[in-house]
Amino acid sequence: MANTTNTKKNLGIGEMIKLGLVLVCYAVASCAVLAIVNNFTLPKIKQNQINKANTAMKQVFPAADSFEAVSNFEKSSVSVITLSDFYLVKQGGEVIGAIVQAAGPTYDKGKIIVGIKKDGSVEGMRILELSDSPGFGLKANDSSFKLPSGLTFYDQFSGKKSSDGFTVNETFDGISGATITSKGIGDLVNEACKSMNAYFKSGR
Repeated sequence: MANTTNTKKNLGIGEMIKLGLVLVCYAVASCAVLAIVNNFTLPKIKQNQINKANTAMKQVFPAADSFEAVSNFEKSSVSVITLSDFYLVKQGGEVIGAIVQAAGPTYDKGKIIVGIKKDGSVEGMRILELSDSPGFGLKANDSSFKLPSGLTFYDQFSGKKSSDGFTVNETFDGISGATITSKGIGDLVNEACKSMNAYFKSGR
């Protein structure tokens, strides 16, 4: 009787070990598959992001025929705003302006690109990402939404002097019911323009 009990215990322990090994094998296999899938998809995701940014830059600066990346540019003086992807805009080999990507808080958060000419006037602005409220803040990136001026929210920045700053409902029109989104995007435009103007004033 004792031998039968010990045998059952041994079989029970053996089954547990076997089950544990099977689970480990499944876990290892799952990790390997995920790693392989990630290796295939990550480059495509990155390339899609690059393509989206390049398309947006051409929309901001249609006259450009090339963009030159710059690394030594002035960062944002506002801690919650991040400036990245600074490009000099060229036409026929001559620098005609610059483009900067800015990200930071809106009602939730947003990412934009802004282009200015060497004289400091805004050539254009586009919103790359915006996670604000549908029907309110998202109007900022809605091509069908028009301000009383007849312009989209983002197109109204074109032609404005960056030296005047961007204050909602003073130097640019805000969206009714989405003042926080409007102000947040204005802050992003401000910081991006400050960095580009500082670069040009430095004579680099």
